[in-house]
Amino acid sequence: MAQVPVVQTCSLPTIPQRPWNGHKGTFGRVLVLGGSGGMSGAVCLASVAALRSGSGLVTAAVPCSIQTLVAGYEPCVMTCGLAEEQQQLKRIPPEIRDELLQNMNAVCCGPGLGRGDGARAIVADLLTSAVCPLILDADALNVAAEQRLLELPRRVACVITPHPGEFSRLTGNAIPTTDAERDRQAIDYAGQTGTTVVLKGPGTVVTDGRRIYRNTTGNSGMATGGSGDVLAGMVVSLLGQGIPAFEAAAIAVHAHGLAGDFAAEQLTERGMIASDLLRFLPHAWRALGES
Repeated sequence: MAQVPVVQTCSLPTIPQRPWNGHKGTFGRVLVLGGSGGMSGAVCLASVAALRSGSGLVTAAVPCSIQTLVAGYEPCVMTCGLAEEQQQLKRIPPEIRDELLQNMNAVCCGPGLGRGDGARAIVADLLTSAVCPLILDADALNVAAEQRLLELPRRVACVITPHPGEFSRLTGNAIPTTDAERDRQAIDYAGQTGTTVVLKGPGTVVTDGRRIYRNTTGNSGMATGGSGDVLAGMVVSLLGQGIPAFEAAAIAVHAHGLAGDFAAEQLTERGMIASDLLRFLPHAWRALGES
């Protein structure tokens, strides 16, 4: 009979202090890869969330047709326009991929990406060729589920941020209906795939198969389109700052919920939207000890 692994329940990890003499490179260069026609906002939210979480440099790589929209949302985000087909990214040639990834400290793939042939090729290519930590979100998870890509060998840490429906597609299991079932499925999948799983929802669960963190911040006002994109940007930012995957995911989830709580206090749960989280992220970081 197989032995059930012992999983450690963890409290919120300590947030590393920022060195007073740091520069842009110290705080990480991150790439947000995604976007498509009608879905430029997802990349915008993720990219600005990365900046608001301390990244030194953030580049959004998007289809050429939406590059101007993304660039106009926040001038501090750098942009790269890539070849597209029907307003979705095409497969990225290896030489352009290598140029994009050069000097990057972390990559987020998925916000607004779409599920076409180009997306499938991009996700598969990243998982096999990336040399820096990855986070897969949204459409990148759906593509990974279709092709069972997370079962393939990888060289780098990978964080995945599924909501319950996406997680069901990844695992092939029914959506868990109890907290205990949700914990067990997340732990099992993290252990099987070597990923850090962020299973979103009330009391978001973060696990690497050996440790588990259950979040206590957040509210129903965060159940709105774009909230997950903000979280993805926060995770990639912390990964890019050199924080290990489990710790980066747990800190990001807690701070994301805290920003939502500050937003709800000012705007009400009913009245808040995902972009409000960006406004309140500095309040969350201050509450967690940032000066």
